[in-house]
Amino acid sequence: MEEKRRRREKITLASLEPRLLEWLKRGQGSANEDLLAEMLQSLLKLGADESNRGDLKILNRALKELRYAFKLFAPYRAIRKVSIFGSTRVAEEDPYYQMAKALGRRLAGEGFMVITGAGTGIMQAGHEGAGKEQSFGVNIQLPSTQQPNRFIRHDRKLMTFHFFFTRKLIFVKEADAVVFFPGGYGTHDEAIEALTLAQTGKSQIVPVLFVDLPGRGYWKDWEGFIRKRMLSQGFISEEDLNFFKIVEDVETVIEEIRRFYSNYHSYRFVGRDLVIRMLRPPGPMLVESLNRDFRDILTEGAVRSTEPLPEEADDPETPLLPRLLVPFNRRDFGRLRQMIDVINRQD
Repeated sequence: MEEKRRRREKITLASLEPRLLEWLKRGQGSANEDLLAEMLQSLLKLGADESNRGDLKILNRALKELRYAFKLFAPYRAIRKVSIFGSTRVAEEDPYYQMAKALGRRLAGEGFMVITGAGTGIMQAGHEGAGKEQSFGVNIQLPSTQQPNRFIRHDRKLMTFHFFFTRKLIFVKEADAVVFFPGGYGTHDEAIEALTLAQTGKSQIVPVLFVDLPGRGYWKDWEGFIRKRMLSQGFISEEDLNFFKIVEDVETVIEEIRRFYSNYHSYRFVGRDLVIRMLRPPGPMLVESLNRDFRDILTEGAVRSTEPLPEEADDPETPLLPRLLVPFNRRDFGRLRQMIDVINRQD
C-alpha cells in the first residue's frame, strides 16, 4: 500500500533530493557505482540541454521498460532460454501450431525456458508446450490491443512493452537460441535483426534456426532469395550463411541447440582479444587446428589457453571454466561461428 501511495505522489526534483542523497550515501563503493554515476550525469545533461518533453517521454518510458525487464529476468539468469517467433494467425488445429507446441514441450523437457511474444498463434503454442512455469511472455502494446494468450496471462513472467525496440532488445539479450516458424512482417523483422546483430558482432552468436514442416518450402524460398539476390550480388559473404540453419523437425532443433552448447559456453571481449569459455579444457590438437584453420581471422598473436582474466571478475558465473584467448579481428563473425562448431567437435 505504501508503495502504491508513493507512486501516486507527484515526483519533483525537490522531492527526490533527500532520497537521492540517502541513496548516494548508501551506494558508495558498490560494484556498479561508476555506471550509475554516468547515468545520473546523463540525466543532468538532459536537464541542461532543455530537452523536448516528447523526447524525454520516450527516454523515460524506455528506461522504465528495460529496468523492469532486467528485474524480471534476473532470477533466471543461470537458465538457458530459447526465443520462439512465428505468425499470430496460426489456428490451434494447424500443423504449425502443433509443431511449435511440441517444440515448447521438448525445450522445457531439456531444461530450457521459452520466450515468446505472448500473443496467439505460434507464440501461444510455444507457451502451451513449455507450460507457464517454463515460459516468459514479452507482449507488445498495439493500437488494436494484443491480449496475452491464456497460457501466460496473469503470470509474473509476463510483461507488456510500449516500444518494439526495447522488446526486441530483450528477445535478443535473453536468448541462448532463436527459433523462427513461418510468419509475416514481424517474424521477418525479428529474423533479419537477429542475423544483422550476429553479422556485426552486436550480439552473442547463438543458434538461429528456421523451422518448417517437411516439403512446405517457406524458409527454403526465403533462403533462395538470400542466395540469389544478396549473396550473388555481393551484399553478404558466403560465411554469413553460417549464422542460420533451416530444419524440418523438432528433434533437429533440439539437437542443434544441444550441440552448440556441448563444449562451447560463452564469450566476451577483453581489450582487443576474445575470450571463449568452454566446458572442457582445450587440448593441444584443438589449439593447433584453430591457429591453422582460422589464421585468416586472427590479428597479431595466436590462439592459446588462458586462465580467467582479471577483467572477467565482474562475471561470477564462469570463474572455473577453461578458456581460449583468441586475437580475433572483430570483423568475420561468420567465421567465428564456424570456429565455435570446431570447438564443439573436440573429443
